[in-house]
Amino acid sequence: MSYYIGVMSGTSLDGIDVALTTFDQSGTFQFVTAQTFPFPEQLLVKLQQLISTQQYDLQQLGEVNVALGQLIAQSVNQLLTTAQLTAKDIAAIGSHGQTLFHSPEGSYPFSLQIGDANTIAEHTGITTVADFRQRDIAAGGQGAPLVPAFHQALFNSATEDRVIVNIGGISNLTLLPSSTNNDSVIGFDTGPGNVLLDYWTQLQLKQPYDQAGKWAASGQCNKQLLTQLLNDPYFKQAAPKSTGRELFNQTWLETKLTSCQQDLSPADIQATLVELTAQTIADDIKIYPHSSSTVFICGGGAHNDYLLSRLQALLTDKKVTTTEEIGLHPDWVEACAFAWLAYRTLNKQSGNLPAVTGAKHPVVLGAIYPS
Repeated sequence: MSYYIGVMSGTSLDGIDVALTTFDQSGTFQFVTAQTFPFPEQLLVKLQQLISTQQYDLQQLGEVNVALGQLIAQSVNQLLTTAQLTAKDIAAIGSHGQTLFHSPEGSYPFSLQIGDANTIAEHTGITTVADFRQRDIAAGGQGAPLVPAFHQALFNSATEDRVIVNIGGISNLTLLPSSTNNDSVIGFDTGPGNVLLDYWTQLQLKQPYDQAGKWAASGQCNKQLLTQLLNDPYFKQAAPKSTGRELFNQTWLETKLTSCQQDLSPADIQATLVELTAQTIADDIKIYPHSSSTVFICGGGAHNDYLLSRLQALLTDKKVTTTEEIGLHPDWVEACAFAWLAYRTLNKQSGNLPAVTGAKHPVVLGAIYPS
């Protein structure tokens, strides 16, 4: 049995998730424990500035890269102390890093994540695997989403097709055919998840997020605004596709609100943003009407009761629940995915699904930073 640690900080910037996992000799995954570590306020502000302005001072970029690496290392070391383990017990860390910019199209496609892996390996004494997206992009893929491969490994069923929806800052879905079905796994980013909801809540309520969606539930969805939000080419784009804050951000929302030219209450706007997230997810699931009778939610959106109720209302022929029902708490799926990817990398096994990312062929993902 080998221990692996997965680290994920997503587009919501709601903390660093660190998951401790094991793999036996056959490669079977087992969740052990996990914890979320908050960003110090000063580092959080710098990360938000880098992501929102998309203008980087090289010294600031370098310093934040190392500061985030130090924080990730501290978080890993704290989890090890809690679990009564040492660095020698851990085979590797898989660290996704914080995405600053994702640009998989164009003449020079790339995806930029920070959180210096040299610093993580040095401060933990544990071999670290990072920079998972770029090899898939080099092979002609989107570099994202990467978690559908883990969804397939962990949640695949012999008897039923399943739909897994991760609602983080950005939402992505995975359609898993049963093991008796010869169809390929389908996965892609549907659009904004919590990113616009959190931005609007922070702006209007000075709170990090709308707890359980209660504020949104107090408002009314505005159909005109919703139509304008849905009128973005991304939603009509065919898969494979991926997106991030470089598209769905403060500027995007403010432009839509200006063009709407209606005097809407902040709560009505929040309710409309929930409907945007719910409808884009539901519309993409409906493209595959026989894919599953159950939709399993993971990510921070699993805690938004109002969002889940809207999804259920839009998917009347399906049951909407969370991945806890099939073996893993929704908070830890993504972090565990990067432990799984690190395991694949060290064992020279591919980590991407070309049918999902659009890559020309399977590739081993990530760069290895030895302890």
